[in-house]
Amino acid sequence: MTNPNTAAAVGSAKYSEPNAQNRYEVTRADLPLHCPMDSMSLWNSHPRVYLAIEATGQAKCPYCGADYVLKGE
Repeated sequence: MTNPNTAAAVGSAKYSEPNAQNRYEVTRADLPLHCPMDSMSLWNSHPRVYLAIEATGQAKCPYCGADYVLKGE
């Protein structure tokens, strides 16, 4: 059985490459926010870390430095 977390490496559209961008726009549907996100392949990324974005609308991952911005409704 194929490991679903490696699907991005073999071309599956289900997962995106982790840490490929420096800025991500997220919505309330993505909360609770964590990096890497569920849509990112996990095999070549850092450990999951939860980010508090609700109060300020912005968060920065301490591992990869990716900036997350909460989009307005």
